[in-house]
Amino acid sequence: MIARVPATSANMGPGFDSLGMAVTMWAEVGLLDADGVLPDGAHAADDHHLATVAFRRLGGQGRLWVKSPIPMGRGLGYSAAVRIGGLLVACAGRGKVGDDVIARFGDEVLAESTALEGHSDNAAPALLGGVVASTGERSIRVPLQFDPAVVVWVPPFVTRTDQSRAKLGTTVDLADAVFNIGRTAFLVAALASGDVEALRHATQDRIHQPSRFLASPASQLAYDVALAGGAWCAWLSGSGPTVAALCAAELADQLAASLPTDGTAKVLRIAHGGATVEF
Repeated sequence: MIARVPATSANMGPGFDSLGMAVTMWAEVGLLDADGVLPDGAHAADDHHLATVAFRRLGGQGRLWVKSPIPMGRGLGYSAAVRIGGLLVACAGRGKVGDDVIARFGDEVLAESTALEGHSDNAAPALLGGVVASTGERSIRVPLQFDPAVVVWVPPFVTRTDQSRAKLGTTVDLADAVFNIGRTAFLVAALASGDVEALRHATQDRIHQPSRFLASPASQLAYDVALAGGAWCAWLSGSGPTVAALCAAELADQLAASLPTDGTAKVLRIAHGGATVEF
């Protein structure tokens, strides 16, 4: 059995810990057979691997392999993807032949992955696909009236989420909170209505991006270049340092080519289907 789980881009500007988007880059997690033969490009996951820890949490027995192009520590949801993969493989082993693993165990997988991640903005879209709004207790897909290209700029350096979050402080100015609440509501409305002209305004943020951009000037430059190059909007993906931008599909290659050359630009799409389990 193989669980395939998409990468994600969380926060989406103002939606700190509450909005996330699944994108078309997939981690695969599977159960090693008795001979220990690995699929091409895969590696065995040891007992400390995030996928294995999640797998054991739901009673998984055996050893896992992982195959993933999702870069670690770059803000594209590697940890959520492999954790959900491990959880899904464990659930598949507990189920019956012919089970729809996502339908039967999805709520449990989302609760466990959220507990492991500490927040659900990556876990929910990785499991459900599309753009997802989440409170940590409940998640719902946001209806989309367009299907943009997602251009991501991935630098060679990493960001540790725990260290990045520690720098944000524990209080938020009331004006900044109101600013972000308004932009988040506006962003959901813009996505649901297909109003691409509203997206740049809707993805502004005052709570987490300013301090994170100060710590990563290269990411700030990529963000500015993306907006100047015709992106509808851009944001710091998760805690960074990756920058994600939405644009018309016909502009995607040109936009990617314009981004700073000290990082890697990739043209992706929204992964509407979410996680899957194949037998």
